[in-house]
Amino acid sequence: MSLSEFSKQHIASLEEEMKRKIDILNAPLTIKEAMQYSLEAGGKRIRPLLVFATIEAFHKDSMMGLETAIALEMIHTYSLIHDDLPCMDDDDLRRGKPTNHKVFGEAMAVLAGDALLTYSFQIIAESNYDTVTNDKKLNLILELSKAAGSEGMVGGQVADMEAEGKSLDLTGLEYIHIHKTGKLLEFSVLAGAILADASDKQRKCLSLFAYHLGLAFQIQDDILDLEGDQEIIGKPVGSDQNNQKSTYPALLTMNGAKEALHTHVSEAKRYLKESGLDTSILEEITDLIANRNH
Repeated sequence: MSLSEFSKQHIASLEEEMKRKIDILNAPLTIKEAMQYSLEAGGKRIRPLLVFATIEAFHKDSMMGLETAIALEMIHTYSLIHDDLPCMDDDDLRRGKPTNHKVFGEAMAVLAGDALLTYSFQIIAESNYDTVTNDKKLNLILELSKAAGSEGMVGGQVADMEAEGKSLDLTGLEYIHIHKTGKLLEFSVLAGAILADASDKQRKCLSLFAYHLGLAFQIQDDILDLEGDQEIIGKPVGSDQNNQKSTYPALLTMNGAKEALHTHVSEAKRYLKESGLDTSILEEITDLIANRNH
């Protein structure tokens, strides 16, 4: 199966079930609408695809990762809602649409993010797939908590905010991106490995693959912030520069950033090969991340 077919099949299932998860909530309509608004804003669904593709690499039923994939997308979406708030990046557009707080107000946007974050763990806990044991659920919730919290994404966001207006070296910049972006991407792959009963060697190879993939993802983000098409990326070009954020092109030059991107993509693929798994879909996702235009 090609990545295009794989994505179409799995994203359709993801979005249908994600909508159902919101619909069944016994909660005020406004919060459900605010949650749904940002979940339906589109996006690449890279994190869910990595969960499914990692399980697929073991020739196991990828749909055992559906609840974990939904949880990941909810946490990613909550982080975007909060990132866009006036107290954070103060963005009016996300994926070409008005940001959540522009539609529902700041207070409701904060609450929608809070609701998506907390619901994500409930969704994993309530998974009723036969092979997703309670031990696996506990392990998934533990690792996701670490990836999303102060040791992971939130910690990276704090470091990113504190670095505004400062000149970082490569170590400082990589710390931000390993945590802010990379930890959730790493969890996406780790979750698939947990669900598929990966060996220690396979988990190590997949973890190193995900590490390099996360850095490649962020480098391409930084490149697109300067060279992207505003109509395609759905937000103003140069927003990182305007917010005085440290980026790979600013630190390494644009050519240096593109060389670093190539290096991390090559390393990611090397570790995929070392895993000994059927990683064709994961390799295509790696190329998609490196060559994407939004």
